[in-house]
This record gives sequence, structure tokens and C-alpha cells, in this order.
Amino acid sequence: MIDRKFCVAPMLDWTDRHCRYFLRLISQHTMLYTEMLTTGAIIHGDSDYHLQMDAFEHPVALQLGGSSPADLATACKMAAQYDYAEINLNCGCPSDRVQNGMFGAVMMKDAEITANCVSAMREAVDLPITVKHRIGVDEYDSYEFLRDFVGRVTESGCEVFLVHARKAWLKGLSPKQNREIPELNYDRVYRLKKDFPQLEIIINGGVTTLEQSKEHLQHLDGVMVGREVYSNPYLLASVDQDIYGASHGVKTRRQIAEEFLQYADNELSKGTKLNAMTRHILGLFHGMPGARQFRRHISENAHKPSATIEVLSTALSKTTGE
Repeated sequence: MIDRKFCVAPMLDWTDRHCRYFLRLISQHTMLYTEMLTTGAIIHGDSDYHLQMDAFEHPVALQLGGSSPADLATACKMAAQYDYAEINLNCGCPSDRVQNGMFGAVMMKDAEITANCVSAMREAVDLPITVKHRIGVDEYDSYEFLRDFVGRVTESGCEVFLVHARKAWLKGLSPKQNREIPELNYDRVYRLKKDFPQLEIIINGGVTTLEQSKEHLQHLDGVMVGREVYSNPYLLASVDQDIYGASHGVKTRRQIAEEFLQYADNELSKGTKLNAMTRHILGLFHGMPGARQFRRHISENAHKPSATIEVLSTALSKTTGE
């Protein structure tokens, strides 16, 4: 069973395998999601590069972007070889590139196509197929539109919906603005759960604390947090205890950094660039003494061709934070 009470959102260019390994060092139970991968990148690109992950990252869900049932089915079959816990269909991304590919948030405008995609994915693999979407898109922003979209996709066998509690404006707003300007409407997501009590409904959007997460969990099955976790990853430190009821101790920031240092050292020996890994840990000492010096040393040195694990060791010595 997958427990989605607390999830880290799929974030393009951010939640790659190095980021996920780092976050897993902080929380054992948080559900992690890959950045969105297009069906084209998997089918026609270097699929192993895109899909590989360390077993330590589990549980991880793969997020796919695409609108062709056949291509999504093929990508699912390829991904099934990599031991993902779930495959998620992106119906929420508002970027121009995604719109031009006729997938992402624009798919909400055609629930029939989305349902057909989910059906093809479910037939292709024996994994949970979930959908991440907005509460509306452009002028299609009534509760009835949202209810009908979820209802139709449910008919295809989808039982889990990850709902960003903002609508998407496909014209005139950038992806960043689409995460900030459309108003949050948590009550609409709560109402969706009441109308579909048999479904698993996860809420996303504007959540920055565990206290807010606990409030949402009074109404819904799970909470998904995105950029706040990336900028302040130690937010995850007590998720296992506070959200999942785990009894193991909370790691210190320094312990996490030292464990990640071992991972980075091993990856360096395989040819991975240091800054490909260290860019994800800049926020670890957020709010702690020496945090600025920690970030600065990594930012100024990790990108250099000659960079070694000493960059991270030296950065760690510049903070007294635990």
C-alpha cells in the first residue's frame, strides 16, 4: 500500500534522482515524485538516463506528460522495469511548451481524452495510475466542471487525484505566475472529497508548514508540498514522526549533510558533476548560523571542472548549525 499522506510535488528541473536521494535522507515515509518526463523523452531519448533511480529513493512515483494513449502506454511499460510505485499523469502544467504538445493543464478541457489516456496506462501496467490536475483551466473554472472532469476520469479506473487548488490560465500568465496569481480555493477540493468519498484526494498549492498539512488532513487523504520543501528541505525532518507516527529519531541537518556527502562522493566516482548534486542541498541550513556562507561556498565552487567532494566538506565547516 502507498501512503500519500505527505508528498513532495513533481518539480520540473528540480526533483531529479539526486534531489530525491537527498530528500529521502531526511524522511523515510514521504512520497516522492519525479519531475515531469514527456513520453517522447522516454520513448525516443535516453530512457535509462531519465528513468534510473537508486533503490534508496523508494517509494517514488513517475510523472508522465503526454496525451497519446498509445505513447503513454509504451512509456508506462518502459518505466515498469524501474520499480516505480506509481505512475502519475500530468494534467496541470500550464507552460507554453506543454500546451503546444497538447498535454498538461489543457487536458482538463477534454475529460474524454484524459480518461482514454488513463485507461491505456492502466491496461499497460499493473501499477496505480493517478492524475494531477488543477481545479479549473481558463474560463472552465466552475465546481461543476471540476466535478465532471474527475467523474469522467474516475470511470476509466483512476482512484487517486492530486489536486492543485488553483485554476490555470493558459494565456497571459507564466508557469511561475500560475503558481501564485490564481486564487487558492481549498474549499473546492474539500467539496470534491465529499462528493467522491471513495476516491483518494491529495491537495497541493500554498502549503508551507506541517501545521497547515495537519489541518488539510482533517478533510483530505493527503497533502503535497512543492517549492517550500525545495527551499527549506528540513521541513521534512519531522514528517515521519508528526504525520506518519514513526518512532525513529529526527536527524540533524549536519547528519543529513554528512550522509549526502558519502552519496556525492560515490556519484563523483561514476562521473556525475558535483554541482548536479549540490544544487539541491543549498537550503538545508535555512535560517541557521552560517547558512549564507554554506550556500555561497557551494555556489561559487561546485560548478568548477576540478570540483571535488572537498567543496561540500568545506561548505559544511562554514556553518555551526546542527
